[in-house]
Amino acid sequence: MTSVLAVRHKAWMVFFIGTGDGQLIKLAVDKNYHTTCPRVLYRATDDRQVFPKMLLDQVDLKHVYLPLRNQMKRVPVSNCSTYTNVQDCWSAQDPHCACCTFEDDCQDSDWLSIPDDSQQKMVSYKVVKDDTGQITLNIQTHLSVGQKALSNFACRFSASSIKLCRDGLPQQFPQCTCILSNSTLPAGGLHVTVKIRVGTTQLSKALKLSNCSDIRGPPTSVLCRQCIGAGCSWSEKGCSWANEGVGNDSVCQKMESGMNYFRPEISSITPSVVSFYGRNHAVLSGSNLSDVIRVRIQADMDCNPQESPVWNNTGVKLTFHIPSADNKGVVKVCVLLPDGSCHGNATITYRSSPSCTHIVPSSTWIRLRCLEENGGFTFDGDLRHFAVATNTVYIATAETLYQLSHDLTLVQSLTQRGILKDGYQTDDAQFSRVSETDERNATFSVNILLPFVENKTLISCGVIECGYCEVLDLKNISKMQYMEHIEVGSPRRSSASIGFLVNVVNQQSPSHLARGQNKQSADSQVAAGATLSISDGGKGSRLLASSVIPGGPPVLWSGVFSVDGEHTDTELLLFDISPPLTGDTDKDPDFCSVCSTDRKRPPPETLKPKAVLFRQKSMTSVLAVRHKAWMVFFIGTGDGQLIKLAVDKNYHTTCPRVLYRATDDRQVFPKMLLDQVDLKHVYLPLRNQMKRVPVSNCSTYTNVQDCWSAQDPYCVWCGTKKSCTFEDDCQDSDWLSIPDDSQQKMVSYKVVKDDTGQITLNIQTHLSVGQKALSNFACQFSASSIKLCRDGLPQQFPQCTCILSNSTLPAGGLHVTVKIRVGTTQLSKALKLSNCSDIRGPPTSVLCRQCIGAGCSWSEKGCSWANEGVGNDSVCRKMESGMKFSNPEISSITPSVVSFYGRNHAVLSGSNLSDVIRVRIQADMDCNPQESPVWNNTGVKLTFHIPSADNKGVVKVCVLLPDGSCHGNATITYRSSPSCTHIVPSSTWISGKRNITLTGSHLEFVEGVTHSHAPQEVRLPRDRTNQSLTYDTPAAEKGIPTSTVFLKVANETLACLPMTYYPEPEFTNFTSTRTGDDVRITIQKKADKLEMTVADLKVWGVEEEKQHPCIMETKETSNETDFFICEIKTTANANFQQLMIKYGDKTVTLNISSSFNLYLMLLVLLLIPCIIVALVIVYRSQQNTLTAKMNKRMEALELDIRNDIRQGFVDLQTENADLMENVGAIPFLDYKHFASRIFFPESESLMTSFIKDIGQDVVKVQLDECCQGLSRLIQDQRFLTSMVHALEEQKSFTIKDKCALASLLTVALHNNLSYLTEVMEALLKALMQQSSNAQPKLLLRRTESIVEKLLTNWMSVCLYGFLRESVGQHLFLMVSALTQQTAKGPVDCVTEKALYTLSEDWLLWQAQDFSSLKLKVLFAVGSEGEVSEPLEVNALSCDSVEQVKEKILSTFKAKFGFPYNSPLRDIRIEYENGGSFVTLEEVDASSEVIGEVTMLNTLKHYQVPDGATIKVLSKKTHPPLSPQGSLKDDENFSGKYFHLIDPDVDEDQRKNPERKKLKLKEVHLTKLLSTKVAVHSFVENLFRSIWGISHSRAPHAVKYFFDFLDSQADNMKITDPDVLHIWKTNSLPLRFWVNIMKNPQFVFDMEKTPQLDSCLSVIAQAFMDSFSLSETQLGKNAPTNKLLYAKDIPKFKQEVEAYYKLIRDQSPITDSEFKEFLQEESKKHENEFNEAAALRELYRFIQRYFTEIKEKLDQNGAPAELTEQLHHVKKSFDGLKSCSWN
Repeated sequence: MTSVLAVRHKAWMVFFIGTGDGQLIKLAVDKNYHTTCPRVLYRATDDRQVFPKMLLDQVDLKHVYLPLRNQMKRVPVSNCSTYTNVQDCWSAQDPHCACCTFEDDCQDSDWLSIPDDSQQKMVSYKVVKDDTGQITLNIQTHLSVGQKALSNFACRFSASSIKLCRDGLPQQFPQCTCILSNSTLPAGGLHVTVKIRVGTTQLSKALKLSNCSDIRGPPTSVLCRQCIGAGCSWSEKGCSWANEGVGNDSVCQKMESGMNYFRPEISSITPSVVSFYGRNHAVLSGSNLSDVIRVRIQADMDCNPQESPVWNNTGVKLTFHIPSADNKGVVKVCVLLPDGSCHGNATITYRSSPSCTHIVPSSTWIRLRCLEENGGFTFDGDLRHFAVATNTVYIATAETLYQLSHDLTLVQSLTQRGILKDGYQTDDAQFSRVSETDERNATFSVNILLPFVENKTLISCGVIECGYCEVLDLKNISKMQYMEHIEVGSPRRSSASIGFLVNVVNQQSPSHLARGQNKQSADSQVAAGATLSISDGGKGSRLLASSVIPGGPPVLWSGVFSVDGEHTDTELLLFDISPPLTGDTDKDPDFCSVCSTDRKRPPPETLKPKAVLFRQKSMTSVLAVRHKAWMVFFIGTGDGQLIKLAVDKNYHTTCPRVLYRATDDRQVFPKMLLDQVDLKHVYLPLRNQMKRVPVSNCSTYTNVQDCWSAQDPYCVWCGTKKSCTFEDDCQDSDWLSIPDDSQQKMVSYKVVKDDTGQITLNIQTHLSVGQKALSNFACQFSASSIKLCRDGLPQQFPQCTCILSNSTLPAGGLHVTVKIRVGTTQLSKALKLSNCSDIRGPPTSVLCRQCIGAGCSWSEKGCSWANEGVGNDSVCRKMESGMKFSNPEISSITPSVVSFYGRNHAVLSGSNLSDVIRVRIQADMDCNPQESPVWNNTGVKLTFHIPSADNKGVVKVCVLLPDGSCHGNATITYRSSPSCTHIVPSSTWISGKRNITLTGSHLEFVEGVTHSHAPQEVRLPRDRTNQSLTYDTPAAEKGIPTSTVFLKVANETLACLPMTYYPEPEFTNFTSTRTGDDVRITIQKKADKLEMTVADLKVWGVEEEKQHPCIMETKETSNETDFFICEIKTTANANFQQLMIKYGDKTVTLNISSSFNLYLMLLVLLLIPCIIVALVIVYRSQQNTLTAKMNKRMEALELDIRNDIRQGFVDLQTENADLMENVGAIPFLDYKHFASRIFFPESESLMTSFIKDIGQDVVKVQLDECCQGLSRLIQDQRFLTSMVHALEEQKSFTIKDKCALASLLTVALHNNLSYLTEVMEALLKALMQQSSNAQPKLLLRRTESIVEKLLTNWMSVCLYGFLRESVGQHLFLMVSALTQQTAKGPVDCVTEKALYTLSEDWLLWQAQDFSSLKLKVLFAVGSEGEVSEPLEVNALSCDSVEQVKEKILSTFKAKFGFPYNSPLRDIRIEYENGGSFVTLEEVDASSEVIGEVTMLNTLKHYQVPDGATIKVLSKKTHPPLSPQGSLKDDENFSGKYFHLIDPDVDEDQRKNPERKKLKLKEVHLTKLLSTKVAVHSFVENLFRSIWGISHSRAPHAVKYFFDFLDSQADNMKITDPDVLHIWKTNSLPLRFWVNIMKNPQFVFDMEKTPQLDSCLSVIAQAFMDSFSLSETQLGKNAPTNKLLYAKDIPKFKQEVEAYYKLIRDQSPITDSEFKEFLQEESKKHENEFNEAAALRELYRFIQRYFTEIKEKLDQNGAPAELTEQLHHVKKSFDGLKSCSWN
């Protein structure tokens, strides 16, 4: 949530809440602080955040201004008009709504609304019985009402055929009372209707009164709700009268249902993040899910939780639909059991809907057809015939013959239009085809289209004016092989015929065959027929389509029959038409080969159908195929559906599937064919389109359970691919599929007990499997903590058997998991086994299902073992539930005809509906009925959502009671979805509210109309019919040229047509003339593209503020002007000076033109020359003024540059060394932290892991056996050098690895520095040998080897004492001097550039003028407002607030020697101004904004003067009103904010004139020199402390190593002195001193800022230039960092030369002296490092390159003992693999 606006309405508080994802939520709170259900008033499709401030429209107080990022929305405070009845209006619980409009819109105070406190029901009731036995019915209305409604309040009680109430009881709002005439109620209860009149509003409540004392039974939640629902109350004793217990159902929620189920748990939901449109086919995983019937989705914002039915429930997984949501956010999910309890605690997150901003590429080639549901080909004209031959499809329409490839790609087309020459009636008439544009006199209408594949021809017969046939080339229909005028089939154009080719055996004329067989003999042929017996006896029946099922025997034939003679009521029947085995002929009089003339005709044979396979409205076609043991029927319908029905060998059907569903009602052609290329597609012919639809959608099923549950013979689950696919796509026969007969479950089980008491669990898999899967079948039974099955039982597909080890089962049941392996596929089944004989109770359907679910069977005696009764739950459906409810009845559903997208807020009416919990929608085609929750249930009416459907047609509706029974017999018809073809007018004006008419089909299903530019503004349609509707357009912003119109149907939004937005119409003038008693008004308007009509306008003539309606008549157009003519009837005045014109929602006022306007125009024409002369004079004057301004600006610019140069010169000459030299105690780091930062500069984790904490470094820790072995191994120099060389030869061993290894060796051998020195020398000698052949001057220049990093570490260890004693103080003084000098001038907080620096790249040359300030800083002590003594702090007027804080804390630490007790982030500062303190923040509402960049606030911004008082407070003890974190934490800090350097924006946007001054970088280069002068003495002292020699002796390590380099040069015969100089420079100054100089944080406890780093880099460069042997010639283009110290370098070089000479001349240090020095260094820092950790890390490298190290040892001739020692170390460490390294 980001914002809130609170208003008070009557006794209610109403909160409008904005969120970070673009929602406006309304929350009403009553006087007791109870909240109603929140409502979403607006929901952005993206995630734009609502601005923190919202305001109410002060004009009407009915709209909230909702500020988004780049948009302002005006949202109504309530959607009262959307509630269409009094119940919905009240249930909305909206204080603004009064049934159902705003209260002030209901003028006569005849309104009712919600009361002052939150209530659950509009009308509640209680039944009370007093001590005398008198029963009273109290009706309470929870309403607020207007005065008129209050004065007209009455109640009427009625019951069937009896007088209910005693007379004479007055009714006083808000209560009605009825004292019953009889003191007893009937045993079955009494149905009562209460009608309440409130004003003119009628309310009705249907009740069922029962004797509260008669409601008896076990204390379950079901009985409790039944009691409360009867107006009684509940107590510990059970159900009682309403004056004796609790009268609301909250007490029932804590009770058990009395049914025993496993408690389900939810582990995951996939997906768990969806858009607010929801998601189909979500998967919920968990345990004990077998009994789950629905999934409940409950949001904090949703008072009516949504419930979604489940299917494919395996016990551990189930599938459900995630419904759409009104809001975005997180919702809770639980699963419902049949007893109404909800379990589990999961969540689903609703996010914004997808939106696209770019499409790449945005174009495609023209032959690529538009993507539809399935591939298809659309042709011109209606389909007449089509045929398929191998890989080609032929389609004949009224005027074209098409040849298509098997995937419906057009090969070529042949026109059927032409010219018939030589007359119509002659055989010589020639038919010649012509093009589309040429004249023609004939059209060839095809009635028969037959491919003759063996002959490679296509036979096309039909009618031109007489019979006509053509024989075309099968591969190229444009080639005609033969033509003839012959009549084949019907001679009428409108008729079609069936033609087929017969392979004639003999020369006799072929017989017409109805059924029979050809015996392939020359003299014998059987012809026979039969009469089909249909369900209605054949009366009115008609055969619509048929198909023979391939294969056999028997020969099976299927037909679609119209039962009622029309196409509406159809059924699919299956007949056995196998020929008689007797071979008898001519039994049927209608079919004979030799027809008899005998009048006594034998009776025909009658065939009855084997099965009625399917009933469906308007079936038109059927195609039957055989797949394995299954028959598959593809059924076309009259409303454009393709339905697939699978039938097993026993004629049991599976659940039909819709393969294709047209959005309109195009009928499927009576003939369908299979694609002969792959046999995986059906050609679906529609009116002007051919679709190629896949026979199955196997790939849509993502797991084995879904694949099996689809009951699709084509689909198999492929184990190797882990996907559902066609069988021939699973190559290795590792697949499983449905069995040969229809089954309900993939795995079923039974529990059997024999006479010996032995219990057997039988698992049956209902599968067909491939050969590989069959050979790899196994079962595994498991139960918690016990052995379940006896051993030795073989498992044989398809069955698994488990004989239980124990002959008894636990009383609470036994949870068993069965895992079945079929090939590579794993199946799992969770069971609960119970003693069947223990499942006892009254014989109810609930107990029966519990029995069957436990693997037992049911008989008349109750629950028994599976071998003793019925083992499926069909027996349970006929049983009573054991709960007493009145049977509900359905009288109507409104609406009862919807599109296949469903409908929200449907109303079901009937009687006895009080106990209904859901509405079930069951289609013949839907094996999984959908269930919809109900609300607003009054007992005679309830509201529910009609869900979407996969198919079109009629579905059955019943209402569910809590016992699971379903009652009522109503229907809902699903039709096609709405579509629009025209929009009139097709344009509107920007302000909207133009009346638009949409035409199309099925528009009566449209619930709202939206436009793409304003998807939240739903316009309610008016005057809806099947073919048209009207609505008003929404307003649009300027710049929106077009907007797409969308139709809202249930939860779907369908695209319609584009609407063009044009500017507002411009009315220019009007005239009025009298015609009799009337006045004729002519209005002129500029012509535009709006095409306005008289219906768009309403006009009034205004006379002395009185309005006269003007009746619109006609519109005329002339010369780019539109004239609208209207008449004002019977008015005395003809001179109207003003018109009011209203179009849409906008009203404009138009004044009449007069002669004054003409005079004014003439005057303007005369003034034009004068104005031109005046403009020329003004231009000349402005030109002179501009020139003067430019000269003045140039002078000012020149003066600024002069001042900048002079100021630079003054700074340079007056720079004094007033930098603080007494810096107090120097914060040296101790040795171990210094060393670790040198060793591991880039890895803080390694740095800290090898340092022991304080207190641990005095204790010597014994190494474990592994580390001891490795320690001994690396103490062997041959091993260590071999290991180093082996690792360096590996390409995968990076420089980072080399540095890490060197530092690990330094830590591991730190206690033996003498040995480490020997290893380093050996490695250096090897490196020199490698480098001597190439470039010896490059030796030690970089850190590219282990020994070079080892040398850096070694120097750091040996020189730490010298660094701390001799150099450290000078280094710290120089760093402090640089810091203080930088602080003298401005530093840009964003770029970190400074005015005083040594680096040109970091020079702040754009800095503005500034002044120095001395601030008196007070520190708050305690929480009572006490402050400390003032501390004087130096600051600059241009300092940001963050910089001021830093200077305050720095001054505090410098003065007192310790840091302030709160860090920088935890303090805030205030400035005392006029006795009050003002909080200083980096950014606030007063900050200057340039473009989109915000300037950080400075002391100058807050006008803080010199000597001002600043108070420092802790955020913890004095929290700020608006807490603000550090802006530097923002990822876009440098992009959002600026400090001293202006962003790159236009000059005009800069408000401060000082910031417009021209600044030149070169002018400020003197600042570099002044900084150098200020710190030069500190730099010189530092340099001389490094190369100065006290007592004429260099540090031991320096002397020793330089001598080592001299001796190596002699050994290598290197005589060039430059090489030695370079070696020494690379090893000491470059490798150690420069590293220390550039990184003072390695030595001191301090932070290095970017400004300090830039200065240190310049000084370090000057330091290294002092050791250089080359002479550099510097010119004007040389870098400034070289020029700064150019004059000092020669002097420094002389001192360096003298330094090297002194070391060379110094007497050598003996090996014993240096060894003693090294031992002292080792001992001095003993136990400060974690040697064991270093050794373990070192072993990681050995382990990674173990083979290479071993090979190197073998190459170097290492002794066997050394190799064995290496293997021993590996074995020791490998034994610790299961342990942690730590």
